[in-house]
Amino acid sequence: MSTPQADTVLHVGGASPYDVVVGHDLADRLPALLGESVERVAVLYAGTLGALADPVVDRLVEHYDVLALGLPEGERAKTAPVAADCWEALGEAGFTRSDAVVTIGGGATTDLGGFVAATWLRGVRVVHVPTTLLGMVDAAVGGKTGINTGAGKNLVGSFHEPAGVLCDLSLLASLPRAELVAGLGEVVKCGFVADPAILDLVERTDPAALTADSAELRELVERAIRVKIDVVVGDLRERGGVDGHPGREVLNYGHTLAHAIERTSDYAVRHGEAVAIGCVYVAELAARAGSLDAAVVERHRSALSRVGLPTTYDGASFDDLHAAMKVDKKARGSELRFVVLDDLASPRILTGPAEADLRAAYAAIGGAA
Repeated sequence: MSTPQADTVLHVGGASPYDVVVGHDLADRLPALLGESVERVAVLYAGTLGALADPVVDRLVEHYDVLALGLPEGERAKTAPVAADCWEALGEAGFTRSDAVVTIGGGATTDLGGFVAATWLRGVRVVHVPTTLLGMVDAAVGGKTGINTGAGKNLVGSFHEPAGVLCDLSLLASLPRAELVAGLGEVVKCGFVADPAILDLVERTDPAALTADSAELRELVERAIRVKIDVVVGDLRERGGVDGHPGREVLNYGHTLAHAIERTSDYAVRHGEAVAIGCVYVAELAARAGSLDAAVVERHRSALSRVGLPTTYDGASFDDLHAAMKVDKKARGSELRFVVLDDLASPRILTGPAEADLRAAYAAIGGAA
């Protein structure tokens, strides 16, 4: 019988430092992250989690007065009316600045719960307990919070760093396989923009072996989180890096098209799936701009498809996607901005690419240009 691996603690430095804990069965660590001064905790959780949330709530009840607030599933939680309902509940319960929020759920729950914590009394403590791979490697770390509007995704939000993050890999055991695979979109993205060892691990591992209890998945999770930590510590508020590096924008690799796909499909395409398609798209765009070798473009397709992610898309017209991309947060005026690669782990910003290149890149991933 193998010896259980010890928990890994990844420290996030900066003005508001905190720890990200990776391991199994981590509920006992939650009170230490919340701190002794907290009296009441609002638990914001995806409404269908049921038994997954129970161990966390049970542990909290031993130490705090707990207000449990169920949320709609997925992106339906990330709306102003849902946020307003949470604010009203906190107000009725008398939550003060010495109280805290705990989120339990995927990336949408983390985004909404973080936004509620950021805006209640101009900011209270929040600890994230992501229950999806996507939440662990993306939404829970870095302090970005947000909700959607009719105009686009994450257009309203704030930066609010958590007091801690618990990445309990045990919670992934009941995650549907399609959701686990979707989370790998963000992981593989990190391999292309910063840590090619992620790509090597993906390419030599049987995809079926990437399970909640596997050492390979744990290494991928930890590597992806380290990439995000390194980036956000250097550029928390996405103001740009130094020496031409995109800074925090590098984490948006593939996201300009991805967000457009999500919006035009009414979020029927999972975020990680859309990111995978978006990564192939910007690789094709970079190739047309003359900066990326064809072999690296092909590696995007092979690495992402190996784990079961889509690399083609024809679900919307180019014109509809182009219009959606123009309201992306990274756009400046009417000018589109994309994170592209010159090589593995060599990102830069491509500003105002020619529409002919944008259309050709879309045709290269199967769309109607």
